[in-house]
Parts: sequence; structure tokens; C-alpha cells
Amino acid sequence: MDRKKFLKSLAVLPLIGSSMNLKDLEKMTSTMSNTGKMPVLFLGHGSPMNAIEENEFVQNFRKLGQELTRPNAILCISAHWETRGTFVTAMQNPPTIHDFGGFPQALFDVQYPAPGSPELAQETKNIITKTEVGLDEKWGLDHGAWSVIKHLYPNADIPVIQMSIDYTQSPKYHYELAQQLYKLRHKGVLIIGSGNMVHNLRMVAWNKLNEEYAYDWATEANEKMKSFILNNDHNSLINFRSQGKAFDLAIPTPEHYLPLLYTLALKEDNEKVTLFNDKPVAGSLTMTSLKIDNI
Repeated sequence: MDRKKFLKSLAVLPLIGSSMNLKDLEKMTSTMSNTGKMPVLFLGHGSPMNAIEENEFVQNFRKLGQELTRPNAILCISAHWETRGTFVTAMQNPPTIHDFGGFPQALFDVQYPAPGSPELAQETKNIITKTEVGLDEKWGLDHGAWSVIKHLYPNADIPVIQMSIDYTQSPKYHYELAQQLYKLRHKGVLIIGSGNMVHNLRMVAWNKLNEEYAYDWATEANEKMKSFILNNDHNSLINFRSQGKAFDLAIPTPEHYLPLLYTLALKEDNEKVTLFNDKPVAGSLTMTSLKIDNI
């Protein structure tokens, strides 16, 4: 261990307790050491069946996983973990949560046994000053996380934690909270927002569930969202309730949309946005996904 790491270890030792030895501390500090800047992703996860089906969306997820620099860890903000307050999963071995019903047994049989990262959970808690972040020992990985991450990293050998969405807070609050995560990009952490830009389950055309099909309002909303994204007009995306009827239909509730704001909040001026999987399904869902990285 070099002098800088040793001093850092001494500084945190009183906070850790006697159960952790120097070797453990060295592992912790090296895991969270500075690296080159990681990209940021927003992944349209769509139906849970994408976890086990073979289609162009999951093929593009797999391709992306092969192209990305291998991260030290992953922080995922999923549409499917809403809480009062903000929490991060902090267990060593997060369970695979099957938070859905009415699907084939093969989907419930899927396990994604990626390790957790109590170290990353603590680091995330430390860098966020906008609110008090709780360390959660119960949640695990819901399908918003594992159904897409399993295609990026099928070996489940990269630590994954989730951050919850505080349903009591405004879109602007979530955007500003996300901005405080920027340091993690320089520590080898791949930050993923998982949801859907257009997501209205009440208006799904079930007879077109596996078809590329969109209602006019879904197309209008998706195209307008993409225009705002590519023009760096984040304020319009934050104020999505002021964008008219198409947006109201596309975002009847905000939980699938807010992970997009977490991703966009981390974009820097010298970075580009690449769109992929930009197709609608079942009339009222879009799989549009994006990657943010250096130009």
C-alpha cells in the first residue's frame, strides 16, 4: 500500500471498526480509486420477458456490454424501486427479485447472482449531500436492473447496487440529486438508469405486444423527447408536465421516466449522446435507450 492510500485508510479506520483489517481497507480504497470516466446509460427495459427472449433489443444490450470498458461496479436507478426517502442497497449478496406476475415459470427461474458492494453503497451515501441516503439490506436487484444488466454482463461477476427513487420529490430534485453522483463516473462505476421514456400500460395494444407499433401521441412524445435530449434542453425534460397532452399520455406516472433524468443529469458539455433501440412496441411503450460518453 502506498503512503497516500495508507493515510486514507487511517482516516477512515475509526469509522470502520476493529473487524476490518488493513488488507480489507486496501481492497476498499483500490476498488473506489480514480479511473478514466465511465459512460452513463439509460436503458429502455420494456417487458420483463426481454430477460429471456431473443430480439434486437437484447442483442443491442449484449453488443453494448462488449463495447464498454469493463466497470469496477454498477449503480442502477430502476423504475421499480420507489421509496419515501433515498436508499441504496448495501448487502454483499443482493437477491434477484421477481417483482411481476402472470409470466412463464422460465422467467421466475432466472437468477442474476451478481455480488453487491457495501463499499460503493457507503461511497454513494458519502458523496450525496442533498439528502440523507439510507443503507438498505432488504431490497436486492429488481427486474428493472437484472433484466437488462444480465445482457450486458451475463457472467454476473460485476458488483451491482441499486438506488431508489423517492416518490415524494419533484423531477428537478431528482435531476439535482443525480448530479451529485458524477464523482462515481471517475471511480470505474457504470451508472445506469432503467425505465422507459414512453410507458403507459393502461393503453398497451396487447395484440401488438411484439410488434413495432406506436400510437400517434407516443410517436409525438418520443420524438419531442429525443429532440430535447439531443439539443441538451434538459429544462424542458425536467418540466415534462408542461409539454402537452402527448407527454401526459406518455408519462401517466413518473417512475419509468425519472431514470432518464438521472442519466441526463450526468452529461457534461464535452460529451455526446448516442441513441439506440429507438423503436416503439405495443402502441404505448418505447424502447429508446441512450449512451453518454466523450466525443
